[in-house]
Amino acid sequence: MCHNVHMKAISIRELHLRTGRWVRSIGDRGPMVVTDRGRPVATLVPFEARAARKGLPDREAAIAKLPRLQIDSTLVVSEGRDRG
Repeated sequence: MCHNVHMKAISIRELHLRTGRWVRSIGDRGPMVVTDRGRPVATLVPFEARAARKGLPDREAAIAKLPRLQIDSTLVVSEGRDRG
């Protein structure tokens, strides 16, 4: 089932020739399909401000939840050097 039948389609060439115009108009027109020789290859969609405010997960908190290993990393490195 094709979900992009209602979207405006533009060719890569048209996008290349008038990039600024098309990018500015996406906010008003909605999503656009970019085609290469008639075959859909990409979709340009308006930027959603709420997606930008979401933020990234707290990496430090995720790391803090990991179990602590009871091993000295310098010992592991030294053993690896001794073998090679």
